[in-house]
Amino acid sequence: MSKTLSILTLATSLVAFASCGGDPAPAANQPAANQPAAQQPAVSAIKKPKLPPKLDMTLITAYFGNEPSAPKAKSPSTPEKIALGKALYHDTSLSKNGNLSCASCHDLNNYGQDGKATSPGSDGKNGDRNSPTTLNAARNFAQFWDGRAESVEDQAILPVLNPIEHGIANEAELLAKINAKHDLVAAFAAAFPGEGSVSIDNFKHAIGAFERTLTTRSPFDDFLDGSAGALTTDQKLGLQKFIEVGCTQCHTSRLVGGALFQKLGLLRPYATEDTGRMQVTGSAADKFVFKVPSLLNCEKTAPYNHDGKYATLPEAVKNMAAIQLNKDLSPEDVDSIVAFLKALTGKVPEGVVMK
Repeated sequence: MSKTLSILTLATSLVAFASCGGDPAPAANQPAANQPAAQQPAVSAIKKPKLPPKLDMTLITAYFGNEPSAPKAKSPSTPEKIALGKALYHDTSLSKNGNLSCASCHDLNNYGQDGKATSPGSDGKNGDRNSPTTLNAARNFAQFWDGRAESVEDQAILPVLNPIEHGIANEAELLAKINAKHDLVAAFAAAFPGEGSVSIDNFKHAIGAFERTLTTRSPFDDFLDGSAGALTTDQKLGLQKFIEVGCTQCHTSRLVGGALFQKLGLLRPYATEDTGRMQVTGSAADKFVFKVPSLLNCEKTAPYNHDGKYATLPEAVKNMAAIQLNKDLSPEDVDSIVAFLKALTGKVPEGVVMK
């Protein structure tokens, strides 16, 4: 028998064996039929790429296109006023025990806040409310959680004279502390030339001039101004979810907040003894009403709420949706909204921290 005929005979026999129920050898890269599933090669799941949502830019502009109606400065800004305000903001001598400045609770190395639920004052006793960021504060429609000051200029003096915060007894004591520092007196004279340059009004104007420089710009600003690529697909999906859930009932404007008051615990109760704006107005209608905070840079400003109750951003998103909107968000929805909120983070302006 020739060699060629032998090969053909063998091939024919193998085919016949297979057709009679025999098990042919597995093909290359294929598991045997009786091989345990755990030993079979895993098949990689192919994930479909996320598609960006179709966003209604007219609606988005209506929600976020405008600045809050914030008071303007009554004293024109100058480099000298800003420099003086910066010095006053960082000066620890302007406190009862010479150990506390505005920057102690509103640290510009930490996005204008101190990362604490509530902050200690000059005597070491903590206040009742969380210290909000000073970044973009001048753009808010009112100051403090209860809105008791209209502008950053009006706000500037109140913590200094608060017995739990800076602890200065009265305006006369503050002026005496300023006049005791020759560098501050010279800075007041440069910023406000003329008689009586060291005054309470000029103190307010100077700190206000400095705080009005503490603004940030985020990728969301670029998006609102026409750069569609400024947000990632995940951030756009988060923006869509933010709107769908109803967060825009309170968080609107370029600041994504900072434009109105709202009751905390609107649809489900929020455990707090702080009656909020009622302490300012005396009206029962304002019980548990607080200023809606701006969400700019919220990724960097934990903890959250007037009492610092929520330690993380996902926790804040989940709980605020529950108590304000009566909605129980899935973990996926929370993550999506957090992705959008991270698009609100901007850079702290350079040169604002004292060296």
